[in-house]
Amino acid sequence: MQEENTGYDIFQTLKKYFGHSSFISPQEKIIANILEGKDVFALLPTGGGKSLCYQLPSILLDGVVLVISPLIALMKDQVDKLKEKGIPAAFINSTLTYSEAERIR
Repeated sequence: MQEENTGYDIFQTLKKYFGHSSFISPQEKIIANILEGKDVFALLPTGGGKSLCYQLPSILLDGVVLVISPLIALMKDQVDKLKEKGIPAAFINSTLTYSEAERIR
């Protein structure tokens, strides 16, 4: 099934990269709005699927996605999981040397 409003097959991307066949409400609507170029503010509880809401569009859209997170462990965990799926990702935080951060930039 292809998301009608965006022109992107978000369900195929969801299955291919994340191994899921459906979204948790309201992920599909959030992702569709992002892909349509709309500004989005999504407030979801812990475990509500926020990460997928920016990770999936980052696969489909050109350019760089910048995520600001105060949690170093979460940054590392998400980057490691994305790399395991073949999705390019990196983080910059205080655990890196200046030259490592420059290389990523």
